[in-house]
Amino acid sequence: MAGRPLSVAECDSLWQAWTPAEAAERLAGTAVCWYVAAGWALDLFVGGLGRAHSDLEIGVSSERFGEILNAFPGFEWDVVGDGYVWPFPEEADSQHQTWLREPTTGLYRLDVFREPYLGDRWVCRRDASITLPYDELILRTAEGIPYVIPEVVLLFKAKARRAKDESDFLRALPAMDRSRRSRLFGWLSRVHPGHPWLATLSDHGC
Repeated sequence: MAGRPLSVAECDSLWQAWTPAEAAERLAGTAVCWYVAAGWALDLFVGGLGRAHSDLEIGVSSERFGEILNAFPGFEWDVVGDGYVWPFPEEADSQHQTWLREPTTGLYRLDVFREPYLGDRWVCRRDASITLPYDELILRTAEGIPYVIPEVVLLFKAKARRAKDESDFLRALPAMDRSRRSRLFGWLSRVHPGHPWLATLSDHGC
């Protein structure tokens, strides 16, 4: 079914995201394994706010998304992708982003990535040969907030290379140890051969 076009201006006006701490508080009663993703995850890894964030993305195995859904009674969900929006569960099989909408305000608070999985392992959407067990995929802050490892964040950011992606890469790189830089180098070489970040990683000893 055709979705409704979603403009950048509309997204800007409709998003008022929770912080990772607020999301963690609301998900405290669930047993599902979830994690903060994207730019916020890099801030949690580095240990400070690097820039303003217009949204908040978290990841979860697509198999366990129902548990996230059940944690927010009274809220509504939209499937989003390719510049369109559909009421959940329309197009859920072809798109991975699911936005949580607060009915009383119409504002979006959370973006949930429904991620591929293989048993107890995360599977990369860009290359299914890249997998990790969840206990290796996820780090935690001192407060217990789960977030995805930086090399996964940067692998996904490498495709678009927006100004904020370049800034996030340069900010996170000094905080990554050699093993994380080497793993990112290997993944980028496979998924985005010739990517400019490969030279920077080489300069840092990868």
